[in-house]
Amino acid sequence: MALEIIRDDITRVDVDVIVNAANETLLGGGGVDGAIHRAAGPELLVYCRTLNGCRTGEAKITPGFQLPCRYVIHTVGPVWRGGAYGERELLAACYANSLALAKENGCRSVAFPLISAGAYGYPAAQALRVATDTIRDFLETNDMQVYIVLFDSRSFRLGSRLYSRIAEYIDDRYADERMEPEYSRRMRAVRTCADSEKAMLPLAEIAPVCGAPMLPKAAVPSLEEALSQLDETFTEMLLRTIDEKGMKDAECYKRANVDRKLFSKIRSDLHYKPSKRTALAFAIALELPLDKTRELLMKAGYALSHSSRFDVIIEYCIREEIYDIDEINEALLGFDQPLLGL
Repeated sequence: MALEIIRDDITRVDVDVIVNAANETLLGGGGVDGAIHRAAGPELLVYCRTLNGCRTGEAKITPGFQLPCRYVIHTVGPVWRGGAYGERELLAACYANSLALAKENGCRSVAFPLISAGAYGYPAAQALRVATDTIRDFLETNDMQVYIVLFDSRSFRLGSRLYSRIAEYIDDRYADERMEPEYSRRMRAVRTCADSEKAMLPLAEIAPVCGAPMLPKAAVPSLEEALSQLDETFTEMLLRTIDEKGMKDAECYKRANVDRKLFSKIRSDLHYKPSKRTALAFAIALELPLDKTRELLMKAGYALSHSSRFDVIIEYCIREEIYDIDEINEALLGFDQPLLGL
């Protein structure tokens, strides 16, 4: 099975077990903890009183009571104190211990909140990376459907240093592109290229978008000739670029936030067609400039467009040489966009 990130109310997700980001008393609180206790009913609190609390990084299981799930796993995440006090290890233990407990109780599906990323102050993008790394390690040897459930993008907007800069960039690029009629853009492109070449060609001989003169019919290669001169594939360009950068495969796919199994599929199939998000994740991992990013995307059959907020955000990050995928994903979360590499 797989890992998916969804936006939903965790108390309504159809899974065997949901995970509660609890405090050490297990007696309820605010945020996700409070919402789960309210949805489960008073029986949950009564049961939790018998558990004698829970230490940070550990996990304990209870029935789901009035929730649609069979069980609730309660785990206590670390409070963020700057990152030098074992926060990452404790947070990873929350996910690992919860997954082990779910497996022990025969669960086939589990939903996590983003543990510690709320009131406990763990930076959201870093918390997400710890979650995905730990869950993927578990899924290497276990068959389970795992969800990370995100409820509100507001916290990502407040926490992201990129948010205001990207919002301004979107206003400058995305809005203007939408406002200009398609016909005007196409004709402007034709006029610009025709003027630059000082060519007196009939309009029919000018390519409608790029403005390059079309080849005379006699110069157009046959289908057989064209097929014999196929360009480098996405996989070939990816592997070549990894070698040119002097990177190890594992370093590349980890930077891209892509799991090993998917990378193995890509490596073993020269004609593999990745998703656009996966292709862009590799471009970010390899720190490709915008022209090379567009080339890698083209190999997979995609392009960057100013009619897509997602594309404009990625373009901005590359132009500004922002190649930290966690930071980019945090910004994407703030704009309610899909994430890279997941």
